[in-house]
Amino acid sequence: MSVAKAPIRRPPGRRPAPGGGVHILARQYKKGIRLDPHMHRESQLVFATRGTMQVTTPGGRWLVPPDRAVWVPARLEHAIDVLAGIEMRTLYFDLNWLSRHDGSKSLKAEFVVRVSRLLHEAILALFDSRNDAERSDLLVRLILRELHQAEDPTTFIPLPHEARCRRAAEIVLADPSAAHEIDDLAAQVGTSARTLSRLFSSETQLSFKSWSQRARIAAGIERLSMDPKASLKQLAADLGYASLSAFSHAFRQVTGKTPTEFLEGK
Repeated sequence: MSVAKAPIRRPPGRRPAPGGGVHILARQYKKGIRLDPHMHRESQLVFATRGTMQVTTPGGRWLVPPDRAVWVPARLEHAIDVLAGIEMRTLYFDLNWLSRHDGSKSLKAEFVVRVSRLLHEAILALFDSRNDAERSDLLVRLILRELHQAEDPTTFIPLPHEARCRRAAEIVLADPSAAHEIDDLAAQVGTSARTLSRLFSSETQLSFKSWSQRARIAAGIERLSMDPKASLKQLAADLGYASLSAFSHAFRQVTGKTPTEFLEGK
């Protein structure tokens, strides 16, 4: 995505939290909605109390189920795809205000965090009617503190920038359930398997095998988000796993949960 062409948006309906420095916005989005590439003047924390979204930045794709939230720095181009109807709660942080708080340098890049019970309740508390300036300030400081301690990249699919590696990644993402062999991919993009393997490691910090597994599990999460009643056994077969247990093992490796735990919101 081209940062220079992305529009700067100021969503209607957002309101300042008491105490200043942060604006908040509560919105609902139906499954299938896409928020096209855009950016904001403020940094933002995007959290869905229910539903699943996919956030795409120039660096990769982030799957964001309800137990995670995504941090998007100011002026970073991003797009959001709603995979299952979401109740979104967004916090917009004024940059001057943010720069006066400890740890702001660690918020220069995008990341996804696992939402602890404390972070979950602190975010929701900002949206209730009981806030005054002092309470709001304490809640925002608590949220920032939790962000500094909660980075969780397991649902991130980094996208390589080198042309051949990027083409190979796009082939896999177009059909992540297929058995993509690195030798075949290398031939399709005009390089050797050894070179492509090295490129994946250097460009994504993951081996091709690990990267492909993340892409496959992300496809599984997308399917489960859109159809929670889907047969897990059939889904495992559709994604190319030999058994449901093999799928569950891979799912846990990537997300820390089994598919059943994911569906139950545990």
